[in-house]
Amino acid sequence: MLTNISRRELIKRFRSLGYLGPFSGGRHQFMIKGKKKIRIPNPHGSGDIDVSLLTEILRQAGINHKEWDKA
Repeated sequence: MLTNISRRELIKRFRSLGYLGPFSGGRHQFMIKGKKKIRIPNPHGSGDIDVSLLTEILRQAGINHKEWDKA
C-alpha cells in the first residue's frame, strides 16, 4: 500500500531499484537507469510527496506496487 513519502526516502528506494542520481536538470533533478529517466520533485520545505504524485512517478518509471514495496 502506498503512503506519503519523504524525498529522501524516495531517492533511497529508487537507488535500491538500480537508479543513479539524483542529477541536476533544468527545473528538476532526475535519476536514471539505463534509458529510463525520472524527474524527482524539488525539496519544498519538509513536506512529504503525496500518494498521487508518487503513483505518477512510479507509473512513468514502470515500477509496480509490489516492486516498490520490496525496495
